[in-house]
Amino acid sequence: MKSALVPTPALVTHRAAQRLPRAILLLFCAAYVLPGVLGRDPWKNADLIAVGHMMELARGHSDWLNPTLLGWPADGGLLPYWLGAASIALFGPWLDVALAARIPFALVLAATLACVWYGSYHLARGDAAQPLAFAFGGEADRVDYARAIADAALLGLIASLGLLQLGHETTPELLQLGATSLYLYALAASQSHQNRARAGVLLALPVLACSAAPVTAVWFGVVGAWITWRSKMLPTRRLLPWILAATALAAILATALDAWVWRISDDVFSLATPKLVAWFTWPLWPLAAWTLWQWRRQLGEHHLAVPIGLSAVAAVSSIAMGGSDRALMLAMPSMAVFSAFALPTLKRSVSAAIDWFSVFFFSAAALTIWLFYIAVQTGTPAKLQANALRLLPGFQPSFNALALVLALLGSLAWAWLVWWRTGRHRPALWKSLVLPAGGVALGWLLLMTLWLPLLDHARSYRPMMQHLARLLPAETCVQATNLSRPQLAALLLHTRWSVHRGTDREGCNWLLVDRPLRQPVPTQIDGRDLTSEWQLVERVRRPGDKNESLLIFRRR
Repeated sequence: MKSALVPTPALVTHRAAQRLPRAILLLFCAAYVLPGVLGRDPWKNADLIAVGHMMELARGHSDWLNPTLLGWPADGGLLPYWLGAASIALFGPWLDVALAARIPFALVLAATLACVWYGSYHLARGDAAQPLAFAFGGEADRVDYARAIADAALLGLIASLGLLQLGHETTPELLQLGATSLYLYALAASQSHQNRARAGVLLALPVLACSAAPVTAVWFGVVGAWITWRSKMLPTRRLLPWILAATALAAILATALDAWVWRISDDVFSLATPKLVAWFTWPLWPLAAWTLWQWRRQLGEHHLAVPIGLSAVAAVSSIAMGGSDRALMLAMPSMAVFSAFALPTLKRSVSAAIDWFSVFFFSAAALTIWLFYIAVQTGTPAKLQANALRLLPGFQPSFNALALVLALLGSLAWAWLVWWRTGRHRPALWKSLVLPAGGVALGWLLLMTLWLPLLDHARSYRPMMQHLARLLPAETCVQATNLSRPQLAALLLHTRWSVHRGTDREGCNWLLVDRPLRQPVPTQIDGRDLTSEWQLVERVRRPGDKNESLLIFRRR
């Protein structure tokens, strides 16, 4: 108990522990989760590949124990593909295939936000996390303080740049993120909700192992076992056998499903890794560094050991994989919780600097998005319109009234938030993260409304597939050779053709060949002479890539 006597650096008044109104907090979450779920095409690469595997499973063209995409095996674990395929089978008759596959993953993102809030809430309620008591009273109440820390952790997660795109994709990594957040919650709630903690541990680690991260699951189990074993809280120590059982179950499932994959990169100490960490974890890493310094005498306490341990496992995994952003994404929930404990010790000048930087940066970004949107829609300024259309050949602007209304409402909400935050001094702990979180939510909303047609034209395969559909008959047989997995998935998603890999299928009179734009038309494919059997029809390029193109051949 000696370390528990070390005074904490937090000085929090009762007024500073006020919680963020629930309606505003839920609005933040909705503005973050929902944009990008509706009306968006799957983007190249991982997002589109995962949807393609899910479609093959849902249509019965692939083995559920060995998901393939036209014979190309899947990279990730089985569980994410099962989840997406089941959603396609359930909602596919009424919804777009991409939207049907995206529904469970949007729910996983929402569950991630909830787990981070409740996990940080339980950690902040611990004795070692409480702020110092004042000589004459007026310090923060335990529950109010925990709620304020939880609000700050959730806002910090929303404000993180690295989670923005990857968190809205339909990929196995998003299920890994949800399992990591659930495990964080289970370790945090071990003192007050033992049954929930046990259930969370038993679910989180096996899900992580079945989602292409078995090594991470095992190391999470090792770190969690060490934290609970050395804990001074008896209820937390009782969680140890459950963690060991969950770790063993995760290893058994990974072995049974043949999910162990060696992902260590040859370039472990990549020079790009520090740059990745700097922008990917912004604005959490400066706050995390401040927490390390201010709470350096309490780093072994439960409320700090849990997020430090889980963040370290994810960071080491990212480094070992050559600076993988998808592995680093698993550190974001723990970093958000850890960073929230910097706020009770943050100086007013630092808080003001964060506010003004957020106001100028996100307002400028929003203004840029609006200017390009107006230029594309109206032609004024003409130079901006020319620059946008030159980058996206073939793009035809379209007007969407609903998207415009949502973008206007989001911009007005941002203006009100800036006025509310800068109008007078706010004593709440979470005040420094309101504007960063609101700015990120606004930017994502504007991109998914005003710029969505532009981004879909640049990052999806729909324009290329529409061009192909004008040249090939509907519901015909097509052979594909040398095509990448995103191209094959796009053929399955955006067309009704019967697609087969190779060049020797009888009855298929059309052939697609992937050939970079700057390379000449090949005369041989797979050792067979093209000129004697096939006639070139046209070369079709993808608008978002200066070098990607497909050659269309018709059988002579």
